[in-house]
Amino acid sequence: MPIRILLLPFSWIYGLVVRCQTLSYATGIISQKQLKGAVVSVGNLTVGGTGKTPMVMWLAEKFLRDGRRVAILSRGYRGSAGSSDEIKLLKRRLGERVRFGVGPDRYAEGQRLEAQAPVDIFLLDDGFQHLKLARDVDIVMLDGSRRLKDEWVLPAGRLREPIAACGRADLLVVTRKFEPSPMNANDLHGRQLFFAQTKLLGFRELGEAGAPPLLSEIGPGPFFGFCGIGNPRAYFDDLNRWNVVVAGTQEFRDHHRYSQSDADELESLAERAGAGALVTTEKDEQNLTGVKFCKLTVYVAVIDFAVSREGEFITALDQILGERRGTTA
Repeated sequence: MPIRILLLPFSWIYGLVVRCQTLSYATGIISQKQLKGAVVSVGNLTVGGTGKTPMVMWLAEKFLRDGRRVAILSRGYRGSAGSSDEIKLLKRRLGERVRFGVGPDRYAEGQRLEAQAPVDIFLLDDGFQHLKLARDVDIVMLDGSRRLKDEWVLPAGRLREPIAACGRADLLVVTRKFEPSPMNANDLHGRQLFFAQTKLLGFRELGEAGAPPLLSEIGPGPFFGFCGIGNPRAYFDDLNRWNVVVAGTQEFRDHHRYSQSDADELESLAERAGAGALVTTEKDEQNLTGVKFCKLTVYVAVIDFAVSREGEFITALDQILGERRGTTA
């Protein structure tokens, strides 16, 4: 707490800068750039994981079923050579059905894709603060495992923007909950509120393809869980919710690239904890390339995304798109 208090003046300055930037775009002092295709942004208010990647994947599948030509625009955070762990994961799950534009200038990436072939829907990954690019729908993800009203603005806290920024959102999705939000309704500015949770499809061995076997098919455990994602605690909580018997856990920094020494240490920790295998996330799998586990099997949790009142959510999304593009969605 003392450190947070010391950082509070910097948070006030940061918050003021963010408000000025937002106001500049809102009033047209700085103009947004417009792509030909519709843009659906998926973002959040905080640093760390809130389920943006599963939501982008879920939306891509929805628009593909509708017969839309879909592209994903991403900054490729902490990636290289035009990729990142999230992009690798999305490509693995969506394949060539979706096109990708990766880079800090997402407008330029969108233009490049449109020059090659028409795009009906652009999904702007982590786009809420990327105001340079105009969007038709803003979806904001909120972590239901944390009390938003208790958070402070960077650098004293985890908020990228003040809570009032929720007023810019069209749809708010509280992840990791299928029940009333712990947040004060006044903080949400009356926006349409939905809830979502990850849904376990099964576990497959690290690097393997094909349909993931059910938990009952890989044995009773116990397992040793590890991950390097934005909210490790949420993943470990999911393991418990999925009835995975966990003997121990180890977390790493978000986007951690694993070394052979990491793998050796994880196997040692798992053995000492009495675990018979390890379990991790699909995102972590992308950062385990070239790493060998010689003693224990590593299983990857394959998940889906379940949105409460799914029909209402899709209707609201299509209605907003239709109104703002001047077409029937």
